[in-house]
Amino acid sequence: MNSPAGYSRVQIALHWIVVALVAAQYIFKDSIANAWMAWQQELPFAFDPRILAHIVVGMLILVLIGWRLVLRAKVGAPSPPEDEPAPMRAIASFSHASFYVVLAAMSVSGAIAWFGDLVPAALIHNLLRLVLLGLIALHVFAALLHHVVLKTDVMRRMVRPQA
Repeated sequence: MNSPAGYSRVQIALHWIVVALVAAQYIFKDSIANAWMAWQQELPFAFDPRILAHIVVGMLILVLIGWRLVLRAKVGAPSPPEDEPAPMRAIASFSHASFYVVLAAMSVSGAIAWFGDLVPAALIHNLLRLVLLGLIALHVFAALLHHVVLKTDVMRRMVRPQA
């Protein structure tokens, strides 16, 4: 795989768009969660545009991570800092791959739960929600560690496009 000095403008934009969309999914999830519980108890529930928004944004996240993966394959991604210990490189590689898998699995399991009325898919979706929160915490911690303690350019690469 190609190893450029930094990320492209599109890669950076897609990263931050997905961050914002994921944050919105967590903030505005109550409408769809309440509707799901009402549906499972065979109770009526009123239409709420936030339910549709949650579904559409979930599918949009799936499309955008697919786009990110295509770009990553074509353009590449910067290498970890040269002096980074092997265990940190392994954790970074695993956590980045996990983000793609978990986000895709959340989108798919959420759609299957909602449209297929499958409780196991909803349970998986909720479990993955917690896994994703853990990955986000690890990601933020690692970015701050690189920036504040290790003084690397890892965080800057996701803010400034490569020249």
